[in-house]
Amino acid sequence: MHDFRSILFFSTLFTAVGFSVALAQETPVAPAPGKGPAARPARATTRPVAPAGSHVALTQQDRGEAITVSAARRPVSVDDIGSSVTIVTEQQIQTQQRRGLADILERQPGLNVVQTGGVGGVTSIFMRGNNSNEVKVRMDGMDVNDGSSTSGAFDAGQFVTDGMGRIEILRGPQSGLYGADAMAGVIDITTAQGQGRFKPFVRLEGGAYGTFNQVLGARGSKGRFHYNIELSHYRMDGFNNIPSYIERAYGADRQQRNEGNRNDNRSANIRLGYDVTQTFDLGLTARLIQSNYHSYSLYDLQSENLYGDSGVREQNNKNQAIVRGTAHLVSFNGLFDQVIGLGYMTNRNRWTETGTSYGSPINPDPNYYRSERLKIDWHGTFDFKKYGQFLIGAEHFHDRFNTSHTASSMWDSGYDNSAGMDTTAGYGQYQGNWNQILYGAANIRYDANSRYGNHVTWRVAPAIHVSGTGTIIKASAGSGFHGPSLYQLFANQVGVGYSEKGNPNLRAEQLIGYDAGVEQKLLHDRLKFGATWYDNRVRHLIQSSLSIDSAYNYNYSYENVAKARMYGVEAFLNWKARSDLEFNLSYTWTHARDETVHAELQQRPQHKFNFNTTWTPIRDLTFSGNILYTSGWRDLPVIGSETCSICAKGHGYVTIDVAANYKINRFVSVYARADNLLNRQYEEPIGYLQPGRGGYGGFTLSY
Repeated sequence: MHDFRSILFFSTLFTAVGFSVALAQETPVAPAPGKGPAARPARATTRPVAPAGSHVALTQQDRGEAITVSAARRPVSVDDIGSSVTIVTEQQIQTQQRRGLADILERQPGLNVVQTGGVGGVTSIFMRGNNSNEVKVRMDGMDVNDGSSTSGAFDAGQFVTDGMGRIEILRGPQSGLYGADAMAGVIDITTAQGQGRFKPFVRLEGGAYGTFNQVLGARGSKGRFHYNIELSHYRMDGFNNIPSYIERAYGADRQQRNEGNRNDNRSANIRLGYDVTQTFDLGLTARLIQSNYHSYSLYDLQSENLYGDSGVREQNNKNQAIVRGTAHLVSFNGLFDQVIGLGYMTNRNRWTETGTSYGSPINPDPNYYRSERLKIDWHGTFDFKKYGQFLIGAEHFHDRFNTSHTASSMWDSGYDNSAGMDTTAGYGQYQGNWNQILYGAANIRYDANSRYGNHVTWRVAPAIHVSGTGTIIKASAGSGFHGPSLYQLFANQVGVGYSEKGNPNLRAEQLIGYDAGVEQKLLHDRLKFGATWYDNRVRHLIQSSLSIDSAYNYNYSYENVAKARMYGVEAFLNWKARSDLEFNLSYTWTHARDETVHAELQQRPQHKFNFNTTWTPIRDLTFSGNILYTSGWRDLPVIGSETCSICAKGHGYVTIDVAANYKINRFVSVYARADNLLNRQYEEPIGYLQPGRGGYGGFTLSY
């Protein structure tokens, strides 16, 4: 706590000093004798405010799509960054009508998304072949990886896109700026900001699988105050996720074949801001999620038809809150720009399995998984004009988790495990350019964790603009690490015939990664294409371990036993053929192997291709089309031997989606889309069927 208090003291001191300077700059100057009123710039009533967690007073509209904030924690053109970056805008989300975050990420280069049981199921994000818990996800500057889960990975299953204004995807090790869990990359999500007059709206949508989606919200600004509030309800009922060949293998009856998954999600998305002065503003963002997910999986079918259980059903209730407040200050005539932030996240998961076994309830008392994270951070940027910019920052995290269950029978074990840890970090980065040809950034970070020790990470990322050719050469190299989760460190569950215990001696996973690529612009920047080679090497990978003692008890734990290598190619082509017609293509080739046992890693397809086009034939009518191809992958078998992690192979698939949006007038818009037009029946992962052909439609009323 001493480090925490030190960060709080110094960040408050910096803010107070800078705020005093800002107020002095705001003080009107007395006019000289014989002169008129002192000149001062007019104040814009809707001055752009930095995204929460950023220290830059810029919106995407100010500089266009070619601006990123996350890669450098300040506004930088994508062309000037050596890292591989993808930006998804709010307009793209709306045009393609993607209602779930997983649907957006699935179609981005370098990413593979695996979802168990359709909308609402557990969703894992793999980046460049790395594990899902090695990808850091942030929302408005708050780290949102789930500390209540076994691995600490982010679960995108219950994140709808309502209220999202921007998604930045940074590939490659980013621990030099973002610390633990960022060794594969970072996904940075920003809530949309309100601007202009008061704009209330209502959206209603319905479609296949009992889908119903309604959104109520309002955006705008009034003087120095701006706001965006959106309330959403997303419901899906009746999706059967068990493949037919598994139903036949286990002899499913008619009721079991018709049993479907249900998901009910309610979310609130809030972004508020207030410009205290021209150089000082305050911000608050919040995302609140309450969901109920009912599922019937192949394992429930297996329990009923192989082991004689009956009425087996699963239910997961989730409550999540993400809140962050920021104070942003520009002082010394723009030479020093800083942000202090305070964030809080909590997850409350309640998992219940109903049904009976040998006449007794299977799980009469729920399993509870709870986590909390408190974060305080400060960062500031010194702008040396032509000599570049220097960024410094500090962060402190306090994490806690708890898992509990009450014993209900001789076969059931009760447990109540709690643990916590603290992380204090400091980092610095220099960014500059030389003669508008060589752009570069270099950073270094130090993390001190109370459980798994201290780590130093770094990253260097140059970009070379070949003058007069439109050619940009990019490269980066860096290190990363992923710390073990509190569950992996301190789990303690003991039952009849089995136990699961954490390993407090686990070390953090470590990575060294490199990439190099070239991008080319032609046709007055209307055509852009490029390719990037990447190579990541990981050691001390954390894997589950199993030992069987003399009494035939199964004892599970975790060990640093593996190393892996992931390498491949990412390629893209973006072509704005006309003002009303645009094409976007991307291709990813991934080779991911466990170097310890010389085997492929699970759920990593080798090839992935995505094509998207947008056409606006008339002013208020827009069509969108998408083709996604994913090749086969290795996975855990669900029928037969389950001791081999890659004995099964998932089949590749192609999906085709189309969407149309039409604005009837300034008040009414209608839209429709069709997903998986070919009705491709595919699993990802194996044993979990994904939705087939489905049609959806709705309308938006706005003022």
